[in-house]
Amino acid sequence: MALSFRRRCLLLLCLTAIQGGHASVQTCMDKHQVVGVLRQMEKFLKGQEMRFTEGLRIMKSKLATLQNSVSKLPQADQTAAPTTCPSLEAPAHGIKFGSKYFVGHEVHFTCSQGYRIVGSATRACRDNGTWTGISALCKDISECESNPCQNGGTCVEGVNQYKCTCAQNWSGSHCQHQTQTAPPEWSVMNDPAFSRRPRCAQVNQAQHCSCDAGFHMSGTSDNSICQDVNECEVYRLDQGGKLCVHECVNVPGSYRCSCPSGYKLLADRRSCEDVDECLSQQHNCSRGTTCINMGGGFHCVNPECPRSHGNISYVKTSPFQCERNPCPMDSRSCHLAPKTVSFHYLSLSSNLQTPATLFRMATASAPGRTGPDSLRFGIVGGNSRGIFAMQRSDRQTGELILVQQLRGPQEISIDVDMSEYSDRTFQAKHVAKVNILVSPYNF
Repeated sequence: MALSFRRRCLLLLCLTAIQGGHASVQTCMDKHQVVGVLRQMEKFLKGQEMRFTEGLRIMKSKLATLQNSVSKLPQADQTAAPTTCPSLEAPAHGIKFGSKYFVGHEVHFTCSQGYRIVGSATRACRDNGTWTGISALCKDISECESNPCQNGGTCVEGVNQYKCTCAQNWSGSHCQHQTQTAPPEWSVMNDPAFSRRPRCAQVNQAQHCSCDAGFHMSGTSDNSICQDVNECEVYRLDQGGKLCVHECVNVPGSYRCSCPSGYKLLADRRSCEDVDECLSQQHNCSRGTTCINMGGGFHCVNPECPRSHGNISYVKTSPFQCERNPCPMDSRSCHLAPKTVSFHYLSLSSNLQTPATLFRMATASAPGRTGPDSLRFGIVGGNSRGIFAMQRSDRQTGELILVQQLRGPQEISIDVDMSEYSDRTFQAKHVAKVNILVSPYNF
């Protein structure tokens, strides 16, 4: 292309004359003049190229600045999936409670009997996709380090527990009781299954007797017997804490924990967990109703939409949601009625620590449409006043807060609403009907 361009320039610069019928090429412009013209054209083209390149650079810079400013807007991506945190595993010899890793969710850890937790017992998922706190570990508790055996007793470490080998004339889980003819209040005496003959041996012309673990010596040296130690009663009298989360059952030489109906015993053999009858298909809900799992049981529900009146009527769009039919243009009462009515069911344990967030209510605009610029939240109905509070957690979310502890069994209902405003003008109202079943247990 460069050679062709130069030839065209030379053709334009040279003059051709016709003389005597013969074509002769007159002397063209001086070679230095041609080179000078070509260099001027080359400089002109380079100048155009630099201006074009600078224009592109400025345009790219402005586009990058615009993109950064848009990405920082709080409503830049309302449809983006919620941030999640990495999954957490239960520590060895421990249990994890909580299986959701979305922002705002919490995960809790406890240790099996004989272990104590080191690290964070509760961790929350933050907005940046990381967990609060530090990793939890379950560290073995050396029971004998605290010298629990009294009156010359010897402590023997076991698996997640310890036993005291008591000196003569002393008995009990900590060798705290003198051997006596009158049975202690924590001893089982009236059932043959809880009594055993001692193991005796002659040592240095003297007879020494001992009992199996979980039994203590009772009676005189000539007529002794091993009586069962009621561990459940010993822990209660010593105020050493509860052996079992729910109920302790004494058995010969030991004890076991039991759970109420609708709960199952966990792997630590002392804690209880609710049985989800809905998930395991252990319910008897009829067709047309929905099974809702509650603490210790289940409910079969089929919520109904508000009754029609005047120009206001509703249609059920899902098992737990009703939507208002379109309103006549001139019906103010219809426009003021709730646009949606939703139904929610919660299960709470007794004496739940307060304040506790129970329910969140939020708005979301349809794609391509701007949402409301103002929201108002409130409690508009139910059978319990003063127990709950409704507050705003961010620009588009309200929270139902439990402010007083509840003791079950009892059932509570509460209605909360969310009103949308645009330029201080009412747009729509949404009502959530929350039904709460409080279990009589605190687990």
